[in-house]
Amino acid sequence: MEVNEPIVAYGKKKFTEEEYLQMEKAATQTHEYYKGEIFQMHGHGNLLAMSCASMRHNVIFSNLFSAIAILLKGKFCQPYGPDMRINIPENTLYTYPDISIFCGEPQASALDEDTVVQPTVLIEILSPSTRNYDRGVKFMSYRDIPSLREYVLVDTDAVRIEAFRLNSSGHWELEEYKSLNSQLSLTSIQVTIPVADIYERTKIQEIAP
Repeated sequence: MEVNEPIVAYGKKKFTEEEYLQMEKAATQTHEYYKGEIFQMHGHGNLLAMSCASMRHNVIFSNLFSAIAILLKGKFCQPYGPDMRINIPENTLYTYPDISIFCGEPQASALDEDTVVQPTVLIEILSPSTRNYDRGVKFMSYRDIPSLREYVLVDTDAVRIEAFRLNSSGHWELEEYKSLNSQLSLTSIQVTIPVADIYERTKIQEIAP
């Protein structure tokens, strides 16, 4: 399947953040905004393969989000799904992570009460059309978030989870999970989830050693 970066929507014209937010309220699909440009995610390839990937994406999201929500019930931190728009004032990015976790009451951005800032954990479930973007440019943008402590990427083609954590020296460290017998640890919110539970009902296999 072909892998694509986000493509520019609405032509090449530069937009203000206020214009983007106004347009997004009326849009039927969500878009990202970065430094004056508005982007839409777009994938191409075999329709059957895309359908299977989309199904696995949805199953993994359901498994992971429900597990986190149960483990955080009644606690200080709260997970939100892909309808939650976040903004990074440090670099202007507006985006919709698959799962964002906020500790304390989510803080609204200065420009829009429906947009929030300062997440503690961000989780992206990889799709063929966004895999490289989520690992590269997007993670680089996410690292500008002062409150962010963990960034997690969950593969939909094999049992593989990449957890990036900010250490005490201010550097990002990677821990990978490739076994259904392992447990994903979200240390910043004190949550541990069996990897087998995350991939339940997906029929995704472990990567051969």
